[in-house]
Amino acid sequence: MKTFLLAICVFAAASPTLSAQAVGAAPAVANADLKFVVYFSRHGVRSPTGAAAQYNRYSAGVWPEWDVPPGYLTPHGYHLMELFGSYDRDKLAQQGLLSTEGCADTGKVTIDADSDQRTRESGSALAKGLFPGCQLPVTALPEGTPNPLFHASVASTIPLSGAQAVAAIAGRIGNNPNNLTEAYRPQLASLDHLLATCGRAPAGESQRTSLLDIPATLSVGHNDHAVELQGPLNTAATLTENILLEYTEGMDPAKVGWGCVDGATVRSLIALHAAASDFARRTPEVASLQAAGLLEHIREAIEQAVTHHAIVGAPSRVTDLALFMIGHDTNIENMAGMLNLNWIVDGRRDDTPPGCVVVFELWKVRATGAYEVRLYFTTQTVEQMRFAKQLSLEVPPDRVPIFVPGCSRADFSCSWESFSRLTRQPAGVATAAPRHITPEMPMPNHRSERPGSDRYPN
Repeated sequence: MKTFLLAICVFAAASPTLSAQAVGAAPAVANADLKFVVYFSRHGVRSPTGAAAQYNRYSAGVWPEWDVPPGYLTPHGYHLMELFGSYDRDKLAQQGLLSTEGCADTGKVTIDADSDQRTRESGSALAKGLFPGCQLPVTALPEGTPNPLFHASVASTIPLSGAQAVAAIAGRIGNNPNNLTEAYRPQLASLDHLLATCGRAPAGESQRTSLLDIPATLSVGHNDHAVELQGPLNTAATLTENILLEYTEGMDPAKVGWGCVDGATVRSLIALHAAASDFARRTPEVASLQAAGLLEHIREAIEQAVTHHAIVGAPSRVTDLALFMIGHDTNIENMAGMLNLNWIVDGRRDDTPPGCVVVFELWKVRATGAYEVRLYFTTQTVEQMRFAKQLSLEVPPDRVPIFVPGCSRADFSCSWESFSRLTRQPAGVATAAPRHITPEMPMPNHRSERPGSDRYPN
């Protein structure tokens, strides 16, 4: 196992220890008041989006069955999101934006979720944590209805042709998707070894498919994906995400990677997921196509807080103090690719685990009245998720500042004007159509994505 860990790691762990005070937080905001916050969150821990049999062909052992349908938020995942919501309330109260308790501020907070069960239920859990015993509705489109806020339609909102999107990725990989396999062959081989040797195959089980035997392809996508990137790396991304879900769900250790995976191994494995996302979702041209509309809506929500004037189609109300948006890792990775954002949290580079959040804070400088925007990335550690550890101001989730190239200054702040210019939707890109919002209501959601596609589970 030690050999496996050494082989799979993509960056060294033996670096000098630096204090969290030095590198884990942005300089304190002095002489300014927090006016508005946007939380863009990934949903909480869910089951894999495909049935176990879909993944068994890649492993000697059988993947565990889950107690919820494919792609559903689990009860454990619900509880984790509730814990995060409770912490968010404490943090916002500490920052002077919300009261410490009670229901009075529910009318100043909007929670908007994508239409999937896992996003709608994550929104409900956040609402329960934020305002226990209160009634804070979650808005969402009906189940199964694509929400243009979270899923940009390639056909209607993207002016760049699919061929150009493919070229943008091809230009990063030498115009040959097999190069991705070669670039990550040592890490893929180590994962393949784990899949081949961990767990026990049932009698009569057919021979498994090695990751390294999967064809690598790159083609034009459809619907809300501009590009389809398939192959060993993207299949590995699906499988490592599934192992992360097993671990963070708190499954019996014997079921997590068939007893071969612990927290350190999870952190190493998930680097393959981040690498696949870097090409499929963070390539700037592709990311801009899929995130421009979303960032435009976030900008509109913040602009309302700056100008105190309502904007038609904005995802929040002009009187709101906080907006919570619950979507997918695809959304966060697309936004990061468009704005060239990076982070390292909990020993993982650019990972977007369940429940992670990109935070957009709007501050007003007292002396000048100028507005500033600051970005943070926050997530529970994998151990905080696995053991459902209570979060508090004394024992918080990991939170790191994000530097926005072309916008951030030395204290990590962007002027409102710079941030607005950077996130304003380019001319010619259609704004998401008006949405018919309904109260949150769990409904069936059986969504299955095939491993190896850039649509690996989100």
